[in-house]
Amino acid sequence: MGPELVDYLLYEKEDNGLVWIKFNQPEKMNALVGTAEMNGTVAKVGEYMRAADDDADIRIIILTGVGRGFCSGADLKGKAPPEVTGPAFTGDRGTAAGVDAARQHFFHGFTKLHRDISQIRKPSIAMINGPAVGSGMDMALHCDIRIGCENTRFVGYQQAGQIIENGGSYYLPKMVGLGRALEFAYTGHLDARRAYDWGLLNHLVGTDELEKTTRELCARMLNIPPLVQWISKRIMRTALDTSLENTMTLTSNAGGILQNSADAKEARQAFVEKRKPVFKGG
Repeated sequence: MGPELVDYLLYEKEDNGLVWIKFNQPEKMNALVGTAEMNGTVAKVGEYMRAADDDADIRIIILTGVGRGFCSGADLKGKAPPEVTGPAFTGDRGTAAGVDAARQHFFHGFTKLHRDISQIRKPSIAMINGPAVGSGMDMALHCDIRIGCENTRFVGYQQAGQIIENGGSYYLPKMVGLGRALEFAYTGHLDARRAYDWGLLNHLVGTDELEKTTRELCARMLNIPPLVQWISKRIMRTALDTSLENTMTLTSNAGGILQNSADAKEARQAFVEKRKPVFKGG
């Protein structure tokens, strides 16, 4: 069962194990619809990704934008349509009021929605075809892999008087080092070449090669047993915040489980028989 679709976010499932989730407001450079509302863009990205995560036919999730932009972040000029406006998503905390309303809105609403994106089990790729601004940048950083082109650039909300949000403040120092992360925090802009040199982009290619490169990478990824990818992702993300000893425990526990999995046996058999493996995620 797929997600409940909205016209400003496409869900394009292919027979080859890929699903493309596309920001679809090209006339607004794919600005967000709403903020933390239940039908806002960030909430729907999480919903789409969870649906893909639960679909046994999907192996890889690709997040990208229609037109010239990836996602230009908050729509500072527009207003959310009527079907999106309403109570913010606040989990079990209800709607905050008073001087603490902004913090409640972000921590129990917006921040939780971003966390949902980061916890997807399957491999995720951000194919960044244009500017990734504010929350658009955060969502790209939550993905496992980023592929960019000459039109790619990362922009914060610093010029609008706001700090780098959820994904940026956590991932940037780990990905590029503290000094570079603070340079971005102090300036608010990073072009494609510098993002690649800093390691923020895994690949930097021409615009006309962007989809081709993404599909070629996906084809290589499909040759690896799904369980290996899922467990590798969980262990490596956990390792960012733990010790070598704890990481060794996780890998030791996982190794024995994977060794006896059906997909591991299929991988070994396919190697011996010189054929392409058929994995079932078990």
